[in-house]
Amino acid sequence: MPLFIITGSYTPAAMKGMIAKPSNRESATKALVESSGGKLHSYYLTTGDNDFMMVVEAPNGTNLIAPLVVAGASGTVSNLKTVQAFTSAEFTAAQKKAGEVASRYKPAG
Repeated sequence: MPLFIITGSYTPAAMKGMIAKPSNRESATKALVESSGGKLHSYYLTTGDNDFMMVVEAPNGTNLIAPLVVAGASGTVSNLKTVQAFTSAEFTAAQKKAGEVASRYKPAG
């Protein structure tokens, strides 16, 4: 299954809620990801431009987007960004495929 790296930020409403009633956000996120057929590999609270970063495995983009839409619609997270991650073996296979494609490509001009 593909791996995705997701980053985002908590909204002021979420932070107020966390102060009023502290909770394990990793557990809540894991349940949300698993409800759509995915697997949460890691979850980190971060400093800098984002408040959290996670690595998620999902069968496909649709299965990944569903829980992100739910989280975004809740009003407690913002600035969600998702990129697909590739293992070294997957990237090596892509390089080999690029060699095959390059031999058939005719540039303009």
